[in-house]
Amino acid sequence: MHGVPEPAELSPRPYDAVLFDFHGTLAQVEDPVTWVTGAAAACGHTLDRGRATGLADRFTTAGRAGGPVPERIPPHLAEYWADRDLDPHAHRAAYTGLAATVECGIDGLPEALYARLLDTACWHPYPDTGATLRALRAAGIAVGVVSNIGFDIRPHLGAWGLADLVDAWTLSYEVGRLKPDPAIFYRAVGALRVDPERTLMIGDSLVDAGAAAVGCTAVVLPATPVSARQLAAVPRMTGLVSGDW
Repeated sequence: MHGVPEPAELSPRPYDAVLFDFHGTLAQVEDPVTWVTGAAAACGHTLDRGRATGLADRFTTAGRAGGPVPERIPPHLAEYWADRDLDPHAHRAAYTGLAATVECGIDGLPEALYARLLDTACWHPYPDTGATLRALRAAGIAVGVVSNIGFDIRPHLGAWGLADLVDAWTLSYEVGRLKPDPAIFYRAVGALRVDPERTLMIGDSLVDAGAAAVGCTAVVLPATPVSARQLAAVPRMTGLVSGDW
């Protein structure tokens, strides 16, 4: 019969799995002013907007998880800093220690700031995260999360009703490897039982591009201040057409 494509003529789906970074890709931590204001309130202090903004700038400069790399790491924190994404104790010690270098006059604030990092209510998924993960699940595409992180992020996605959409978690503090080390990406594709060449890595940093070293296709999202992370393109990259979801 003419005009009807044979099955062999149909293009195969290019990817069987997608790996996602966490912070800056699937979710964002609360803004610095809200972070400091909430932590101060937990310590029994009410901050006006001006003071909160000033302290937020100082704490972020000193070193905030997910923020810019500090310009200086005090010598007594150097070992903790080096191991922060490999050990939960080092992670807490590094960031509470950096916060303690800021004179603020509020007892307990460094620990309160760190507590908000672990609080699921202080993180927010991007508006397109849920729809993207659900589209991949519906299409039978395996999903993994690969993160340089010093604490468990599963409860965060669980609080948003998204944890069941992730098939495997490869977290640096659990596997003892950090992106861009190829070993962490080999662990991630191995956990999903897929070939690296048929795996897409989505992140927001050059360390995520390290997945290319093991054969994955790596896509680094632009660092733009948008409400959605432009993840809608990901299902289409795997071979889904826009009309499928």
